[in-house]
Amino acid sequence: MYIPDYFEFCCRVKIVAGHDGLEQIPSLLTAMGSSAPMILTDKGVRAAGLVDVVETALGGNLTIPTIEDDVPPDSDLNVVHRLADVYREKGCDAIIAVGGGSVLDTAKGINILVSEDSDNLMEFTGAGALKRPLRPLIAVPTTAGTGSEVTLVAVIADHANNRKMLFTSYFLLPDAAVVDPRMTLTLPPHITAATAMDAMAHSVESTVMMSKNPLSDAHAREAMTLISKHLVSVIKNPSDKDGRLALATAATMAGIAFSNAMVGMVHAIGHSVGSVCHVPHGTCMAILLPYGLEYNLHKAEDRIADLLLPLAGPEAVVSTPADKRAQAAIDWIREFNKELNQITSGRHATRFKDLKGHDGTPMVPKDKLPEIAATAMGDGAIFYNPEDMDYEDFLMVTEAAWEGVPLDPTRIKKG
Repeated sequence: MYIPDYFEFCCRVKIVAGHDGLEQIPSLLTAMGSSAPMILTDKGVRAAGLVDVVETALGGNLTIPTIEDDVPPDSDLNVVHRLADVYREKGCDAIIAVGGGSVLDTAKGINILVSEDSDNLMEFTGAGALKRPLRPLIAVPTTAGTGSEVTLVAVIADHANNRKMLFTSYFLLPDAAVVDPRMTLTLPPHITAATAMDAMAHSVESTVMMSKNPLSDAHAREAMTLISKHLVSVIKNPSDKDGRLALATAATMAGIAFSNAMVGMVHAIGHSVGSVCHVPHGTCMAILLPYGLEYNLHKAEDRIADLLLPLAGPEAVVSTPADKRAQAAIDWIREFNKELNQITSGRHATRFKDLKGHDGTPMVPKDKLPEIAATAMGDGAIFYNPEDMDYEDFLMVTEAAWEGVPLDPTRIKKG
């Protein structure tokens, strides 16, 4: 195992996981000195009855000044500012964020504004702008994918300027993450697949990055093992509570891994596809993940080869020659995506070309690929990637992922 000369690892989030995790929220808030939390969610989560499940679990032990469900699929700068005003008007003293990545990122943005008594979130973009702890935040993830419940980042969309802003600080870490499988039981098969592949991308990329370390690897590899073992069976049997808990645990572990080891080109391009074409993040991650490994193969072959064990198991490792294991790991991910596409009745795309909107029009028109590549150039995720990338590299990868064909190794610039 690779051990760097120096590394840091931090996870300050209290994790409460299990089939009765929600019932622990009142005691968590009491310990934080809070008694009037805003419940933040989105309309889909609320319509699915998940907020009702949370309220029942709270048992009437708390005063809930307001339940706000006006969070869009992509976290929005204007929404963050408006809901921060609601938080103040209602006299809230904490946030219970019930939702996926957009809800959790929105909660972090609101928490910045109310804690700093600010009306301008832009003052806190980037890293290091926050200097003190924020108000209590409890994260209740409803998808087993983003890992936002244990990450020190938030991504807020500025739709007016067609960009996504990154906020990074240890103070953005939630005070507690409540991982309860009841929150993911209603996820449709294709969303279960996409969000799990988001977690898979977090864990896989974190093990390949230059900033990887043994502690992040331990979390990442267990996350991969849990996803590869349970995802297909959960899609086939959505009411499998133990399988759902395994996937939710994997997402949290993957979040811890990439918060410490970071991610790379897969996320840089994925963020850009999401920003330019509004493709769900998990879908981007599933499509792009094998391309990230192909592109970095010449710089990280040993690390990629090590992925075969948590992905495919010991028998696959024993039966595969050592010099073929890295490619076998990449091939396994491609075949896994194909299997997910099959069992979700074609709703888990394996290339951007196949993605269609509700009206049947292409979500990622081919003429948008240059804009995606140009946008990716400014994404900070590329900083930790093993190999450098320029515009032509981003365009090459995006074109291959659009067509669904492997990268041409002769076109990869090797720095």
